Amino acid sequence: MPVINMVQAISMAVKEEMARDDRVVVLGEDVGVDGGVFRATEGLYEAFGDKRVIDTPLSESAIAGAAIGMAANGLRPIAEIQFLGFTYSAIDQIFTHAARLRSRSRGSYTCPLVVRTPYGGGVKAPELHEESTESLFCHMPGIKVVVPSTPYHAKGLLISAIRDPDPVVFLEPTRLYRMTKEEVPEEDYTVPLGEARVVQQGSEVTLLAWGSMLERTVRAAKGYDADILDLMTLSPFDEKTVLASVRKTGRVVIVQEAAKTCGFGAELSATIAESAILYLKAPIVRVAGYDVVLPLPKLEDHYMPTEKRIKAAIDDVMRY
Repeated sequence: MPVINMVQAISMAVKEEMARDDRVVVLGEDVGVDGGVFRATEGLYEAFGDKRVIDTPLSESAIAGAAIGMAANGLRPIAEIQFLGFTYSAIDQIFTHAARLRSRSRGSYTCPLVVRTPYGGGVKAPELHEESTESLFCHMPGIKVVVPSTPYHAKGLLISAIRDPDPVVFLEPTRLYRMTKEEVPEEDYTVPLGEARVVQQGSEVTLLAWGSMLERTVRAAKGYDADILDLMTLSPFDEKTVLASVRKTGRVVIVQEAAKTCGFGAELSATIAESAILYLKAPIVRVAGYDVVLPLPKLEDHYMPTEKRIKAAIDDVMRY
């Protein structure tokens, strides 16, 4: 069993699905000859040729629009957008067409499309290269939003996303691309969409995180009797598992990289308040980015939630 990083796991998933199903195609800027900006599609062009690995013009709207047309006509496209901040140009296509194709056609058409894009900070990149605006996509019915946190889960979740009949926005934490390695099976396997992962079991506090914030949350939680959940799918999120944990512990800390206002943590907080407020022993605490544009590299570390900030939040709810 190979020991690989997240980029390699993503590449493995795409290659295996392309070999298994000739309807799977890849398109995006520099995905072919150059193998993608982070080399996630390296080797695919040589293996499958220019009819299935398509270098596109520099136009995110065109990439998404072409992929939607492919999906509606029986293909299973994987559209790579180089950074989440670049998807803003494609939001019209994703929201007004991909998300609505099933309902608009009353079930006559589906849109089995995956939009892959790196997201999040921690790599000191320029403006619009480290966005964490996942809640934009969570707000639109008809789109599934998936965020892996380990190489193993990245491969299994991506295979599930490719096989799903509806559009999936697959957000890949840039900071985790090459941070860690682990064993990833070469054989076929899937990780189901819509199910959270219990990373650690505890009884005193529930910690909710996703993407690159999970790793920091796990480190911050050392010494606490904490239930740690990796959401993995944000839309639809695993409400059952989240609420079961909250009812067990009575305390909640939510960790998100995105700005606090209207981030996905707000939806989690509202759901917990609506369905489990009588179980709470302390107010829900959110550890998040600040309500400012993500700063340039010199200030980036001050913006992102740190292990110290997460630990302070856990201490606050435990003292309440």
